[in-house]
Amino acid sequence: MSDTKEQIQNFLNKCEELKKCKFIMATTKIKDLLKCIVNSPELYNLFDAVTKDFNYPLVKKKCLVNVSDGMFRRSYIVLPQTVGQRLAFIFCLLVEFDKDTLNFNEFLRIYFPEDGSYFASYQAFCNLIIKSLQDAIVQIFREELSKPSQMTIPNVNVDNSTKAGLISAINLAISEEKNYISGCNIPEDDKESGAAILTQISFAIKSENVELLDALVCGYNYFVLYHKCVSEGVSTLIQEIAAFEQMI
Repeated sequence: MSDTKEQIQNFLNKCEELKKCKFIMATTKIKDLLKCIVNSPELYNLFDAVTKDFNYPLVKKKCLVNVSDGMFRRSYIVLPQTVGQRLAFIFCLLVEFDKDTLNFNEFLRIYFPEDGSYFASYQAFCNLIIKSLQDAIVQIFREELSKPSQMTIPNVNVDNSTKAGLISAINLAISEEKNYISGCNIPEDDKESGAAILTQISFAIKSENVELLDALVCGYNYFVLYHKCVSEGVSTLIQEIAAFEQMI
């Protein structure tokens, strides 16, 4: 079993992954973050303690603020003042997103409108909610995190067979994604545009052009969200592309 520092650092790393991931991957990364809590005895005990006797529905009404001046409606979030209640509220909120009892996209649209972009809204959400979660954990486990840890040398050698296998998996996922787009109820011109983006992603993979790959994935994110044609396999495709980028 890993020590406390390793458990906490792993959790903080998961928070960073959530903050830096593509918007379309957010709910998957939230699920990973919750799994990290379950798999860490220290964190599990902490969140079990802060959520015990915690009245989430009542606190939620206080934290999710909706005001109107008669003409315009404004919504925003006020986090609880105490660390314990803040942790409990954020944890329960993430569980709601995971279970889809609270739709994540709709939540961002209402409480983090920003410039109307889901991506800007997502960044604002991370800067408030996820950063607050990280800060609270660092505050609670400050002593454990300050302890020296054993230095490890990362393995920077990439297994060529693993890389080749990942490229094959990506190309297969792209092919399946094209088939999905072709069957969507959207204009034919838009289907061709989606397929063209996917084709260019294949070329960027082949040339190992990370900057172009990031731009294309971002563009495809916009495409599927705009047309509301998010396939079951798109999150896996983006995860595989992210894994490929780490190899090059």
